[in-house]
Amino acid sequence: MPSGPGEADKMGCSMSESAIVSGFHAHVYFDRDTIDQARALCEAARDRFGIEMGRVHEKPVGPHPDWSCQLAVPRQKAGEVISWLAINREGLVVFIHPETGDPLADHTKHAIWMGAIRELDVSMFS
Repeated sequence: MPSGPGEADKMGCSMSESAIVSGFHAHVYFDRDTIDQARALCEAARDRFGIEMGRVHEKPVGPHPDWSCQLAVPRQKAGEVISWLAINREGLVVFIHPETGDPLADHTKHAIWMGAIRELDVSMFS
């Protein structure tokens, strides 16, 4: 384990000093057939963990290829919320990314997928 930021770990990876995670976004993807399931999942997460739930978008928004709803997850609650989503998503695709201040990296190399990986349009971050 590196003893400080910027030092290499045993696999030769360096921990970036600039990659400080302030929180996470979890985007729950759905379609016309699964909108009620997605809304119920997002509302349950909001109510259970006291996190912010965004709009339920019935169209692709931003880089997202599917309809989606965003959950804003504070860093301190990330492990608990992400674990809960993994168990309760019931087949829905969930795209999770950290908030580091580098949106391109957050939506690509830092991405976490539950379910099928979908292609994002990250051109807006270039």
